[in-house]
Amino acid sequence: MKRIILGFFALVIIGPLTLTASVPNALALQIGVPLDQALVYNGGESANLRDYDPATTYSAGDKLVFSGLVALDPRMNIVPDLAENWEVTGGGTVYTFHIHENAKFHDGRDVTAQDVVFSWERAASPELQSDTVLTYMGDIVGVREKYFGEAETISGLKVIDGKTLQVTIDAPKPYFLMKLTFPTSFIVDKDNVSVGEEWVRIPNGTGPYKLTEWKSYEYIIYEANPDFYLGAPSIPYVVYKLYAGSDVRLFETGDVDIAGVGLYDVERMLDPNEPMNGNLVTGVDLCTNYVVFDATKPPFDDVNVRKAFSMAFDRQRYIDVLYQGLALPAVGLYPPGMPGFDYGLEGLPFDPEQARELLAQSRYGGPEGMPEIIYTNSGVGSYIGGNVAALADMWEHYLGVTIQVENLDFNFYYQQIFSGNHGQIFDGGWCADYPDPENFADVLFHSDMPQNHGGYSNPELDALLEAARIEPDVTRRIEMYQQAERIIVDDAPVLFLTHSLSYLLVQPYVKGFVYTPISISNERYMWLEGK
Repeated sequence: MKRIILGFFALVIIGPLTLTASVPNALALQIGVPLDQALVYNGGESANLRDYDPATTYSAGDKLVFSGLVALDPRMNIVPDLAENWEVTGGGTVYTFHIHENAKFHDGRDVTAQDVVFSWERAASPELQSDTVLTYMGDIVGVREKYFGEAETISGLKVIDGKTLQVTIDAPKPYFLMKLTFPTSFIVDKDNVSVGEEWVRIPNGTGPYKLTEWKSYEYIIYEANPDFYLGAPSIPYVVYKLYAGSDVRLFETGDVDIAGVGLYDVERMLDPNEPMNGNLVTGVDLCTNYVVFDATKPPFDDVNVRKAFSMAFDRQRYIDVLYQGLALPAVGLYPPGMPGFDYGLEGLPFDPEQARELLAQSRYGGPEGMPEIIYTNSGVGSYIGGNVAALADMWEHYLGVTIQVENLDFNFYYQQIFSGNHGQIFDGGWCADYPDPENFADVLFHSDMPQNHGGYSNPELDALLEAARIEPDVTRRIEMYQQAERIIVDDAPVLFLTHSLSYLLVQPYVKGFVYTPISISNERYMWLEGK
């Protein structure tokens, strides 16, 4: 919300260069943390506190502070987390989780099965209005009834004893455990959340680190949790400097230990003669960038219009100009490395002549019959980003249509999209939450899914996706998702743009770092050596 792939990810790691901070003691004195014992990043913060609540966040969440029953490890495998183990019975519909005996909140209180029930019922409560709970927890019997105010509790949850929870889902679904790695199902403390929305600034979590200080616009400090049930992390502190400047500049001066490389610095970092080239790590994200056509609003309620806009898009020129060639063209839904990725998929081609013919064949009869078209973007004031400007220019040049652009505050952009407060076109894109094609096809394009923001509906696709949910044969299941992708491509509910690449700089004294195409709590697997 990013070629050839080896497994789920590809890495290029070239020999390291150590860079030392110009004024390390000044920052250490300011925050009261010895920086030689801290992993330091640069970052920002959101004005919307719901972004920090696991039950309402749209992002990967704070996996340093919070945790769930299961997690993904750096190799994208499901591993035990708060749940030490589990059994699956009832033909694949009943999961019995056994919580670690030594699992505790940061204040020392034991984590119990009732804490899981509280956290999940809170996430599903109508009062909280979580936009993600149905997507990630809707398979649990009773979650929908709780969400829509038809029940006081989630009927599919049963506390067996203090450390044992039985969970019943509505059908045998092979991806169910993967969904529990998303923050919506993470465990929170009832007393902690009762203090009001500011609770996220003083969270009593269960994860590998405790948030000990948050000074807005300056820094956030995390301290290792010595009682973490999976073993205390090796790195004593994690520090996020807030709005400190360019990641690359901060890395170059030794002020941060891991840095993202922006588009305009990539060419320099790829140069073998660049000293920091030796610190470069690259990878292919499990992300697909696209824009959404609202299929419930004119003119995109006509498939010919959607196809016309898709075929009036010069994808390679878009990548060459805006991304300096540093992105992969997306002709379909699944990113490279995702199970189900189809190397032979033929997307809608760039064909302006055919695009104009399709527009003329639509019920709007061509550009002269089109209504006003509004493109909703996240931004400030009247500024129009290069990506939106490029699309608008192509559509005007090749189709003769005019696009009006409106910006929404980026802090609240997704809340507005979920609420339906957007034009007929708006920015989309999706990064995998777990490595399964269901997370793309079903979550984004089934008619009943809350993440289907464009209101696209195809009964044939719905039936196929519903069958794929419970298909036990892995090969057949992948084939079904590839068939679903072809239907989506042909119906053009979105315009596929790119698959993104990641470029990172990592100091050589940071050990155990593994690039992951899905965000995990990597810090607890890492250590510092010789900082």
